[in-house]
Amino acid sequence: MTKPVKILWRVFFGGLLLVILIFSAANFGLLGKMPSLKELENPEADLASEVYSSDGKLMGKYYAENRSEVKYNEISPNIIHALVATEDQNFYDHSGIDAKAVARAVIKLGTDGGGSPITQQLAKMMLGQGKGNVLKRGTQKIKEWVIAVKLERNFTKEEIITLYLNRAPWGNNYGIRNAARTYFQKEPIDLNVEESAVLVGMLKGFIYDPIRHPSAAINRRNTVIERMVECKQHYLTDAQALKYKAKPLITSFKKVDDNVGIAPYFRFAVVDKMKDWCKTHKNPKTGENYDLYRDGLRIYTTINSKMQQYAEESVVQQMPIIQRKLNAYLRTTSDKTWKEHENIIEAAMKSSERWKNLKEEEMKDADIKKSFLVKVKMKVFAWNPKKELDTVMTPRDSIKYHRQLLQTSFVAMDPKTGEVKCWVGGNDFKWFKYDHVTASRQVGSTIKPLIYALAVQDAGYTPSTVIEGGPVQYGKISRTFDGGGGTLANCLAFSKNTASVRLTNLLGVNRVIEFAKSVGITVPLPPYISLALGSAEIPLLQMLQAYTMFPNKGFNTEPVFISRIEDKNGNLLEDYTQVNTKQVMSEQDAFTMVKLMEGVVEIGTGRSLNNYGIPAQKAGKTGTTNDNADGWFMGYTPELLAGTWVGCDDPFIRIYSGTSGGNEMALPKWGYFMKKVYDDKSLGYGKLKEFAEPAQMSKDPIYADQNFKDIVNSGDSSNAAGDQGSGGAGDYIGDPSTEKPLQIPVESQFDDGKKDTASKSKAKVELPPSPAKLPEATKDPKAVMPAPIKPLDDKNKKGAKPDKAKNGKSNDY
Repeated sequence: MTKPVKILWRVFFGGLLLVILIFSAANFGLLGKMPSLKELENPEADLASEVYSSDGKLMGKYYAENRSEVKYNEISPNIIHALVATEDQNFYDHSGIDAKAVARAVIKLGTDGGGSPITQQLAKMMLGQGKGNVLKRGTQKIKEWVIAVKLERNFTKEEIITLYLNRAPWGNNYGIRNAARTYFQKEPIDLNVEESAVLVGMLKGFIYDPIRHPSAAINRRNTVIERMVECKQHYLTDAQALKYKAKPLITSFKKVDDNVGIAPYFRFAVVDKMKDWCKTHKNPKTGENYDLYRDGLRIYTTINSKMQQYAEESVVQQMPIIQRKLNAYLRTTSDKTWKEHENIIEAAMKSSERWKNLKEEEMKDADIKKSFLVKVKMKVFAWNPKKELDTVMTPRDSIKYHRQLLQTSFVAMDPKTGEVKCWVGGNDFKWFKYDHVTASRQVGSTIKPLIYALAVQDAGYTPSTVIEGGPVQYGKISRTFDGGGGTLANCLAFSKNTASVRLTNLLGVNRVIEFAKSVGITVPLPPYISLALGSAEIPLLQMLQAYTMFPNKGFNTEPVFISRIEDKNGNLLEDYTQVNTKQVMSEQDAFTMVKLMEGVVEIGTGRSLNNYGIPAQKAGKTGTTNDNADGWFMGYTPELLAGTWVGCDDPFIRIYSGTSGGNEMALPKWGYFMKKVYDDKSLGYGKLKEFAEPAQMSKDPIYADQNFKDIVNSGDSSNAAGDQGSGGAGDYIGDPSTEKPLQIPVESQFDDGKKDTASKSKAKVELPPSPAKLPEATKDPKAVMPAPIKPLDDKNKKGAKPDKAKNGKSNDY
């Protein structure tokens, strides 16, 4: 053998050995992590975590890639034929690597198709690797070939093509089921030839999306159909192909909306809780921290779907009505109001998507500002049956419109266990992402029960203790407040500011702050006498925790969101059944406060609540801030505690500015909700109709019914108070004889028992009659959230989209 021949053989065998070593290294993961057979088999390696209500309803999912698996017999032959004809005609003949296709791709430099058959494309999906330099891409190709061979050796062709179709991406959709549902509102088994060709054509790239690029999608569809004729399997005849290619492009697009589901504000609050949990808990199989978006956790919450529905119905009953009142007030005051707050509008403009996009196009700030004065078409939120309005307005006016929309929050919880039963963080999550449940707002007179509780506990005050009226020291000045003085019961019932200031002076501001912290208020509180008048900004959820001590016999209970967490196989990972509670006042003092707050509802500022027909004793406290920028009601029955807030995002926009009446901003929602809950016997409320009286207080004459009413009424002749409403409840909730019924859908989607669908009927929410004539609660009404809307214009940091109708103002309420 000549020397050149020896060298040639050495190079050959050396090269062969090198190839074997490289492939062996890839197989054993030396070139990077390789998926195991189990991982290869499971197309849902990254599983969405699911969130459930306490009554077993699927509320929503958390996922990195939203996948929905199908089996081979659930896929139309049309999609399989289109895929094979277009991507891999030799699919049924090769063993993972198509040598002919690879050779063709090398010789023609990829101009006549790539060299990756379906199995190899699946391998690439499973590796999850993108493009890189030549060396990196070469290494990836080797790994893809190794995985492709493994797949072919361990799975049938049917299993491989099923794995592929369950993993393939269609835009933001993963898997053929999600793609079929999104673009055609069909299951994969029902896809016809031309629909299958459209979807297979999209695998080539986003430029063939039928919604964004219909012309390119039709051309690509027709190419796929031609391939189905030309391929060696001849799935279609020439005549059939001509017929299908002549058809127009027809889709039924409905974007997958992550916001859809039960209690969306709550679900996003749970995300923060779960992320913290994942940081401190490891998956024993992987040794790594759990991943909320990939590990398929099952999260069981405390939310009750019926109570959530009733809370949302109460919101859509009341909010359109008080929005009308604000609109009427702003018709004459809006320009003056905004003249002093131009900085708010400018800040909103600069944070909008419009501003950012124009800035990227290197447009000058002055020119961008001018563009905000040009009227454009847009969709905006509105209190109407569709919860949207098509209108024409300037982007600047849309900012003003949005910020003039009243927002709200509503939460109910079990004061004994802390379980949160419902959670509404705003008017509609799709439009307004900012969660007002956890946002801090001035609490007004709802802070007063904490001060009164401290007076009862530390100073030994009783309901009959008299607090004098007249001037009272307020910081460094002496000031006289409306309402004068009276018994402790009278002063709380009518929310007299004189009394709360005197009590705060007596107890000391620092002691009041210390007590507030002990009952769950963690935000900083102002160390000034103004705290007595509700100047503190506190989140609704913290106020609820503080109030748990009243119906819970002196025990303060921390709110609970989650009842238990399971892994994807149903194994228990965490149990939250143990109640986190502590005693902060005696049972006797707590009962005294219950009686005092019953006075608020029976005789005082919250007396309109008696008209709602709630078959249980009620206690609570109204609250408003300056010129009714904020409206609150915190109340409870022996079994249930609930709180609600109403106001604009900007506190300088005030609904009843310069007038009384702010109590009715929030209280009606509480009444509607409790009426619905107690009328629904399936929920089990109503077993405890009266507050439990401590045994040692049963003979105390101060609590005798008539005696207590006399004590509540014992005060200055003028019982006017800063947050006392004028007129009856009917003055604030509309006249049913003149108002047309509104069919406004609630935001959550509730299961109607049908597979993969939300209810098709909408809850009929009429403008309510007088509370004295409240209708019986609707039994299990069904509701569906309107289709997702992509505004054409502004988007601010709170995710809302404003609007206008005529002259910069909308009358669509």
